[in-house]
Amino acid sequence: MSPLKSALLAATLLVGAGGFALAQPGPTYDPAQLPSVKGKVAQYTLSPRGDVDGLLLDDGTEVHFSPTASTELVFAVKPGDAVTIHGLKAKAVPMVAAASITNDATGATVTPRMGRGPMERNANVEAEGVVKAVLHETRGEVNGVLLDNGTVIRLPPQEAKKYATDLAVGQKLFARGLGVTSALGKVVMARQIGADRTKLSDVAMPHWHGGDGMREHRGPGRMGPGAQPG
Repeated sequence: MSPLKSALLAATLLVGAGGFALAQPGPTYDPAQLPSVKGKVAQYTLSPRGDVDGLLLDDGTEVHFSPTASTELVFAVKPGDAVTIHGLKAKAVPMVAAASITNDATGATVTPRMGRGPMERNANVEAEGVVKAVLHETRGEVNGVLLDNGTVIRLPPQEAKKYATDLAVGQKLFARGLGVTSALGKVVMARQIGADRTKLSDVAMPHWHGGDGMREHRGPGRMGPGAQPG
């Protein structure tokens, strides 16, 4: 088996059900042997807990990256930077599961690492805007949208499929749920969505499990006035 095929096989085996992560960064496998994608960073994408879990390039390509290296990625790469990504390309959508991300100007390269920090308790937040782009998980299923103001709205793939019409590009969208607002951006794990705050539908809440926070469901989430996050 050629070195490239060996590297591809190894990377494929390390793609988890909920995201992409290398089991142990180091010299065993060289990410540079994987296919590369070049582009300019438009913005970070955020997980429901507020970690940077990838990039959106200015040509619309989604780059998935392990949130365990969120801090390192933010220090190495910023919006506007030209980057080279080595990883696995999706067939049906412009998306890459990244094994490494390199800042072309500085040469700084970031690879995933093991471990996670403690789960943070997010606050109730609201967001509204016009859907600019549809976002996907590493398996290709829709798991959120990007609004024209830069806010990321996340919801489980099963619910994204259910509300596909509301999440179409160009649609006005209001979302309410648990979220994080920081210098890196704003993300909302939607509990309710609709065209505006007067026409809301409940989103089945996920069980907070795994890096993406969207593995299992535990029934519909209702967030009326005064409701507390569960």
